[in-house]
Amino acid sequence: MANLDLQVVLAKSTSLNPEQIQSLLKNPSLSGYSTIGESLSDKDFANADELLSELCREMGLDYIKDIPVNDIPADLIRDLPINYAKQQGILPFREEQDQVIALTSNPINVKVLDDLRVLFGKRVRPLVSTSIKIQDAINKVYEKSTANLAGLEEIADEEYDLDDPIIDLLEAGDDDAPVIKLVNSLLFRAVKEKASDIHIEPYEKDMAVRFRIDGILFDVYKPPKKLQNAITSRLKVMANLNIAEKRLPQDGRIPLKLGGKDIDIRMNTVPTSHGERIVMRLQDRSNVVLELEQLGFSDEMLRKIEEMITRTYGILLVTGPTGSGKSTSLYACLSKLNKPDVNILTIEDPVEQRIHGIGQTQVNSKIGLTFASGLRAFLRQDPDIIMVGEIRDLETAELAINASLTGHLVLSTIHANDSSGAFPRLIDIGAEPFLIATSILGVIAQRLVRVLCPHCKVKAEPSDFQLRALGITAEQARHANICKAVGCSQCNQKGYSGRTMIAEFLQVTDEIRSLVMQRKDGNSIRRLAVQNGMKTFRDHGVQKVLAGITTIEELLNNTQLDL
Repeated sequence: MANLDLQVVLAKSTSLNPEQIQSLLKNPSLSGYSTIGESLSDKDFANADELLSELCREMGLDYIKDIPVNDIPADLIRDLPINYAKQQGILPFREEQDQVIALTSNPINVKVLDDLRVLFGKRVRPLVSTSIKIQDAINKVYEKSTANLAGLEEIADEEYDLDDPIIDLLEAGDDDAPVIKLVNSLLFRAVKEKASDIHIEPYEKDMAVRFRIDGILFDVYKPPKKLQNAITSRLKVMANLNIAEKRLPQDGRIPLKLGGKDIDIRMNTVPTSHGERIVMRLQDRSNVVLELEQLGFSDEMLRKIEEMITRTYGILLVTGPTGSGKSTSLYACLSKLNKPDVNILTIEDPVEQRIHGIGQTQVNSKIGLTFASGLRAFLRQDPDIIMVGEIRDLETAELAINASLTGHLVLSTIHANDSSGAFPRLIDIGAEPFLIATSILGVIAQRLVRVLCPHCKVKAEPSDFQLRALGITAEQARHANICKAVGCSQCNQKGYSGRTMIAEFLQVTDEIRSLVMQRKDGNSIRRLAVQNGMKTFRDHGVQKVLAGITTIEELLNNTQLDL
């Protein structure tokens, strides 16, 4: 707003005389009226709050004199960094069904209001107060948020047995050090929000805690830099690591007991220039093993997989990036095969789910128990079915192939971008092409995409580019249930809740065996498989987009190589 407009408004809505108004408008830091409240106070004009209130009323804006800090939900600021809030003088105040009310000292700063609109996915209505009061409210609300983070909720404990000593988060007493309560609360919150990973990242002047939820990293907390060493040491003690060793990477494990849940945390530390960086992978070992029908395979794919795992010999491989659910798929296969008349043995790193009736062994490289040595021993245990956690070297590959050729069904994983990439990957590590072609029955490749929140998803009309990417017509799109993410309180404004699988299944035929023995590249194998009727990631993903399960954006992000 120009100074001329301000001059008119001030003259009309306040009792300031012309000299006082001119003195106020000469303030070089005054932009619009973002700091009029402070300017009125600085110049000792009487009753600055009343004058600013009158000014806002004249301009059609809401004004608040006393900010009820205790009424501001701590969850509302979870994704808004405190540094940003202080710099911009902005603080979310209340969330309503279709809008967010935000405290601000500068309601004409459209960029900041737009940032909040994107963050919450809702219209933002400004509520004006003085900058001093907003800064004070920011400090108190974020302090309250930290205090809440250090508080634990009451959850009933349940009995269960583990080999390792369990750390019970809910046993934290009033006499425990604040850093212990803080670390316990971070772990508690991660479990509560179903995070798969916790990242603790030190920087030069601060540090950050981030959670990976549904495959996406979110900032959740910024502990004071002075607590960095205490937090790191506490976590290393919990994981039985050497707290004095800060120069080398370390790996540890934290078994947790939380509300009847058996949580296993794999922790890794890496030294950086600003301290040790910690990443923790959370695994809920109390989860029930899912059935194949619950994983998200298409009916056709499910029928082929079920037929494949009934074979008495051969190898079934599962590929995909880290965290794409490969182990979950293998466990589902084992669960279907688990019967009294078969002997099933597994060698894993680590054992993620315990299944009654199956002999499960965990890799321990410190004593020489590797995938290869475990697999070699299994062959003397009269197995019918063997599951190898991962084929990562020639020795393991050769043993798996030999086991399959001597009358055993072998299930395993291998790192490759897609189903056809498994064959050149095995050749790269040194396996003989004719043995690969003879032993492998099929390859499942899978990735995870986020599922739309059922409470807030809305119908969407795809663009021409998206229609071309999906390979569908506008007419097909009109008759489908294509939706987009919005965000609501049920999904923490993310628009998504949970993940599902998109997959492809490559069944090895005589033609594909011929290409493998000729050492053909993965693209050649993939083209032939598609010609023979293989449904790709994109085909499976399009089905889920048309059904309103996921979004076009999620599909494109996860199948870039396939479009």
